[in-house]
Amino acid sequence: MTELSTASLGGPSAALQLAQIARRFYLGGQSKQDIAAELGLTRFKVARLIEQAREAGVVRIEITSPQPIDPELSEKLAAAYQLRHAIVITVPDHPEADLRRQLAKVAAALLSEIVTDQDVLGIGYGRTLNATTAALTHLARCTTVQLTGALLGVQVSENSIELVRRVAAVTGGPAYPLYTPQVLTDPGTAHTLRQQPQVAQAHQRFDHITKAIVAVGSWEPPHSQLYEALSNPERDKFRDLGVTAEVCATLLDAHGNQVAADFTDRCIAITGTQLQAIPDVIAVAAGTTKHNAIKAVLQGGYANSLITNHTVARHLLEQGGG
Repeated sequence: MTELSTASLGGPSAALQLAQIARRFYLGGQSKQDIAAELGLTRFKVARLIEQAREAGVVRIEITSPQPIDPELSEKLAAAYQLRHAIVITVPDHPEADLRRQLAKVAAALLSEIVTDQDVLGIGYGRTLNATTAALTHLARCTTVQLTGALLGVQVSENSIELVRRVAAVTGGPAYPLYTPQVLTDPGTAHTLRQQPQVAQAHQRFDHITKAIVAVGSWEPPHSQLYEALSNPERDKFRDLGVTAEVCATLLDAHGNQVAADFTDRCIAITGTQLQAIPDVIAVAAGTTKHNAIKAVLQGGYANSLITNHTVARHLLEQGGG
């Protein structure tokens, strides 16, 4: 209890009674009826004194989250961008490994909370999703579908095939991986690969995905595994076209409009239109380098849930809703 003017509470005896009732109700968990019987007061008198204790500052209520989550920023972000789920963690941008680990823990927990055995779960790729799948300990027995082929040059332990394998090992449910590269040399080669039975099985399930988890790649500034996997001439070409972000091989400008659709045509990946049609797409991304990319993905309707950190959330709120 803090030191208060007893005069404002009617004198020392009244102040003591107020404190006693407040302790019994808020700390002891006693009911108003029990307190009234113990102190020889009416239940209505006890109710009035409890209210007075809060008004006088005898009782101060502080609400905190058991995890490093900012409830107020989360609520504001959800309202501004009309998100199904918005979770803002109070973790700084650096060191990046710590930020990625905390994002992954929250993302894994959310999947465990919302995925049911009736869901078809789409899995994207990226460093944060690699950490997310590693953090998963339990998940409903759902169907798992790989959203893109594997990027060349990415470590085996981090490629999208491995991510789907990990999730399927946790769920024990059916899985549809894509044992192909993500980026092909031309649309014709990609079309031929899509006709292969195993690839076709995964593609046929894109339209039935009910939940998906994806990463967001930034091109301005560059912070993307896809960006790193492309040649310098291709990077320059797409940046000249205004590419700011990418999600599952769909390239976007700063306003969330698809750019260079011919590139996606030569990729083994879910299309942007199919991604937009999924009822719940959770984007997991944070850090100052991804401010603009995340906003582009939200504005384009390629994700309707977001797990991020407070620096990104504040930036998105300053920039205005989608």
